[in-house]
Amino acid sequence: MKIAILFDRFGPYHIARMKGAMERATMLAVEGAPHRAVYDWVPPELPEGLAYTALTERAGEETDAALVAQRLDERVLPFDPDVVALAGWSNMITLATLRWCAQRGIPAVCMSETNDWDFERKWHSECIKRGIVAHYGAGLATNDSQVDYLVSLGLKRETIFRGYNAVDNAYFRESAAKWRATGGLPPEIAGRVPGSAHGRYFLTSNRFIEKKNLLRLLNAYAAFRKGRGDDSADWPLVLLGDGELRPQIEAKIEALGLSDFVHLPGFLQVDALPHYYASAGAFVHASTTEQWGLVVNEAMASGLPVAVSNRCGSTQFLIEDGVTGFSFDPFSTEEITRALSNLAEAPDSSALLERAAAKVEEVSPAKFGGGLAAAAAAATTNPAKPGFLARRALDLAIARAARLERA
Repeated sequence: MKIAILFDRFGPYHIARMKGAMERATMLAVEGAPHRAVYDWVPPELPEGLAYTALTERAGEETDAALVAQRLDERVLPFDPDVVALAGWSNMITLATLRWCAQRGIPAVCMSETNDWDFERKWHSECIKRGIVAHYGAGLATNDSQVDYLVSLGLKRETIFRGYNAVDNAYFRESAAKWRATGGLPPEIAGRVPGSAHGRYFLTSNRFIEKKNLLRLLNAYAAFRKGRGDDSADWPLVLLGDGELRPQIEAKIEALGLSDFVHLPGFLQVDALPHYYASAGAFVHASTTEQWGLVVNEAMASGLPVAVSNRCGSTQFLIEDGVTGFSFDPFSTEEITRALSNLAEAPDSSALLERAAAKVEEVSPAKFGGGLAAAAAAATTNPAKPGFLARRALDLAIARAARLERA
């Protein structure tokens, strides 16, 4: 089978998934907008044998649906795909590609990580979304709430398969093991964090934006520190990432008197992350809402104990509290503090880590490839037949997405 798969901009996760899919199908990697800069990823190296094309070449083209359709005719149609896999309804390029698939009679698979609880829903937006989803013949998700949401939008449950939220587990497992054997701290923090903190510091990795809940995490960490003394090697906190809230985060650290204990190395590329996962003692992810949270997969694959917000999609699938990790209410400072204490005071985490490693293998690049292949087969067997209202809803969604992206 020949599958064209579209992601807006490629990062490490997308490459890992496409590698898994290449074991099951002949793949064409389609990048929607390589110029976008939501994440500061270095353009990843494509695996040998993976065909590639892009739909836009410069800023502004991502709002031109006619141009996208023309590029699809020129660059994707010659591949003669049996199926096109798209990330739901994420932007104008995705929506324009979905309409193009319907016009060319090419079945489409909806890859989605949206949960049925992660945002407040408005009935008129959901009506439009149902019209969009009517153009898909099958779906690919991971946890139960993601599947339930696709069903609520009209996809048949039996046409939705699992394995979407994958990272390169083997890369993180093997790279972390190599760094762990060295016993050293990463260079970005080696001069600021005492060497004796190796294996006993908290790590988190996020964009510095509101939903990542970093200000409340700092409050919880300050509560954790009460009564622990002034030893800067005693479970310091390292916040990887960057973003618009950095000034507020720095001010909060200063106000809480945590300057000796909290460190901000900045945004790092994927090849620098395993050294942190290997040298940390535990990982915490405190988002108030998160469709999944792939950093949790990375940490678990790297052999790091995790505490994760119960408002993350990954928690539903990966975390059994006290068994494969810990979960907490991200709106409760007290619960976050308790989770930090659980991580720091666990006497022996080897059994938990063994169970966590087994669990994260249930969502791997190989699982993604198998799920995508099954979804593609379902989409070709029972192709979508959107009616007039569904087609009109998709047209409206494309026009609205183009306006929003131009604004």
